Amino acid sequence: MVIILFRVLIILALFFIFFAAVQYIRSPQRKIQKAKEMYSFYFLDEPEDNKKNLQFTYKGCLFEGEKYLGTTETAFEVVNIDVTVRRPIELRGITKTDLAFLEEEILSKYPYATVNWKHPINQLIEQEEATIQRIK
Repeated sequence: MVIILFRVLIILALFFIFFAAVQYIRSPQRKIQKAKEMYSFYFLDEPEDNKKNLQFTYKGCLFEGEKYLGTTETAFEVVNIDVTVRRPIELRGITKTDLAFLEEEILSKYPYATVNWKHPINQLIEQEEATIQRIK
């Protein structure tokens, strides 16, 4: 009787370990951390849930965007996304063309949205616009 009980407990333990491993592999936070470490692009979002922020990583920098719901001509859609960076030191090496690429990726998923880059990202954009005005 005790041997059967131990066998059942071992089978349950193996099932629990397998389940935990699958959950770990499928974890979206693990995927975004891995993409950040590999300096690749990864977009994490739940489009059905407007209250959850979107996260994306590019060139080792983790960005976070707050979605705001509004009205369009036909329906309620995400109309504004404010993008910030958690650790500004990670912005090293990010260029204006990289920001344009990220904005295109966001707009491909949310076509009615306007993307607002928050401090310190907006300084790069403003600096670029000021340089263009000086040239004219």
